[in-house]
Amino acid sequence: MKKLLIATAALAALAAPAFAEGDADKGKKAFNKCKSCHILKSDEGEVIVKGGKTGPNLYGIIGKQAGSVEGFKYGKSIVAAGEAGLIWDEASLTEYVKDPKAYLKEATGDAKAKSKMTFKLKKGGEDVAAYLASVAPAPAATEDAAAEEAPATE
Repeated sequence: MKKLLIATAALAALAAPAFAEGDADKGKKAFNKCKSCHILKSDEGEVIVKGGKTGPNLYGIIGKQAGSVEGFKYGKSIVAAGEAGLIWDEASLTEYVKDPKAYLKEATGDAKAKSKMTFKLKKGGEDVAAYLASVAPAPAATEDAAAEEAPATE
């Protein structure tokens, strides 16, 4: 039984789609398709890419729980996916932009799942995801790193 489980896991890993790393420079150009609905605005208020407000601000979206940008009113399905543990990474965002509705149906297990995002980015999603990752805020310093930098006091 144990060998069967190991073999199944190995086959699943081999059968999983391989995600090519995206090109952030190409993604910056491809983001022009996204900016009709989305803006990139830093936490400090700096507008990186001026865009629409139909969709949420995508600054710092990589590493963020789906459906959780403060101040944006999301649909039920994406909120449910986030509450179920969906954290955006480059691979998940690449798949989502290909077909948002289908992605949410799979992520939530709800055949009636819907997405407010009707645009489908069939090509270049990995590049857009790489671009969004490149304009994300710097990771917060961990307490350990801060402790190492602080001088020892006795």
